[in-house]
Amino acid sequence: MGKSIIAGAVTVAAVFLGLSLAMPGNTEEIKIGAGAAPTENVFKKIMEPMEKSIGLKVVLISNGPVEALKDLDKGLIDAASGGLTFPDWMAMMDKEGYQIPDKSAYKHRVIGKDVVKVLTNKDVTVKQLSKDQLKGIFGGTVKNWKEVGGPDQPVVVFLGTKIPGTQSVFQKQAMDGSSYAQDAQQGTTAEDLKAKVAATAGAVCLGPASIVDGSINAPEIPEIGRPITLITKGEPSPSVVKMIQYINGEGKKYLNN
Repeated sequence: MGKSIIAGAVTVAAVFLGLSLAMPGNTEEIKIGAGAAPTENVFKKIMEPMEKSIGLKVVLISNGPVEALKDLDKGLIDAASGGLTFPDWMAMMDKEGYQIPDKSAYKHRVIGKDVVKVLTNKDVTVKQLSKDQLKGIFGGTVKNWKEVGGPDQPVVVFLGTKIPGTQSVFQKQAMDGSSYAQDAQQGTTAEDLKAKVAATAGAVCLGPASIVDGSINAPEIPEIGRPITLITKGEPSPSVVKMIQYINGEGKKYLNN
């Protein structure tokens, strides 16, 4: 009988231990500031399975790479991630007038890749756009879709305040560095821009390939690719290292979907 009581006590203790380990308070938390590309192509895909698998929860702040780097400098987040190369990211910060005392303090690595897509309202039935046509559309010299084989509708360009990385890469690769249309309308995140384009006749914007769906049209364009970069200030913390290892290991199967 004594043995039965001891065995029962051990079983109950084991159950309580298992419950305590599953409690939310035992989950590690990591804060990441991110642009559209890492938000849609990496973090939204791995957050849930990573938390279930290794108990690491990502608190995602999708405020764009400019604000993410500022937050990193302030110590508000553990890492910043954006859809552009490290040199291009630093150049973008310089362009924004943000002074970085010591760029060598940052440690950076590539954690994924993305392709920039052009999204139009579904009534804009163009199936393909060349680099010159893209330059004209987003630069403001093409005013009507009929100029590029589309319907007789005015072109309405939307730009996003939270996707400067996406727009910077597109500006460099598709527009040869020329300026965006001065009369472009404003949105915020990639999802916000997609919703505005879906609801606005003649509208067009940019976004990561992962948000393309049936609510908009995505014409074929020359490939505009970019790496997804993760930056930490100094060496990454143990939690960030754990996340990177997950992305490069078990998480790969989610990123390829």
